[in-house]
Amino acid sequence: MMADITAVFGVLLFLGLSYPALLLFWQLLYPGATERARLRLQTSAKACFGLGLALLLITLLPAVFFLSLPAGAAKLIGWVLIGLILAFSSLGAAGLSSRIGAALNDKMGGRLSEAGAFLRGALTLELASALPLLGWLLILPLATVTTLGAAAFAILRWMPAPARLAAQPVDAGLEPGAAS
Repeated sequence: MMADITAVFGVLLFLGLSYPALLLFWQLLYPGATERARLRLQTSAKACFGLGLALLLITLLPAVFFLSLPAGAAKLIGWVLIGLILAFSSLGAAGLSSRIGAALNDKMGGRLSEAGAFLRGALTLELASALPLLGWLLILPLATVTTLGAAAFAILRWMPAPARLAAQPVDAGLEPGAAS
């Protein structure tokens, strides 16, 4: 019995540490894409939610269909589709973590480094999503769908309207020729 409790605690601890690390990985590997996702979330969160919901329905319906088939290969395709949805959404979640971290840094008077603010934003997102009931049933689904749309906008390089961007600081990762 004690071994089971220790195993569950170890898995939860590992997942708790790995999610902010995954988001930091996306931030470091694709800084331009995560910055575009952050800007999209900051200027047009409703559009991100709408696109994310459309993408979720387009990909989740076939995934559920494949999972319902008895063949093992079909189930594998269903799980791969779900994994791709979540991986793609995590790229947008890096943008959301960046936005939350920037807000935390502003509240602290700008004393945090960019990486420190980002990790605090990732941890805040993770802990808010882990909150029983409210986090599981409201924050996590809304954040996942919205960040899925933000990731799609970022990958497609569809930026907010210039009037909305005029009020936002320009980042070097947003230049058309910048690698992301």
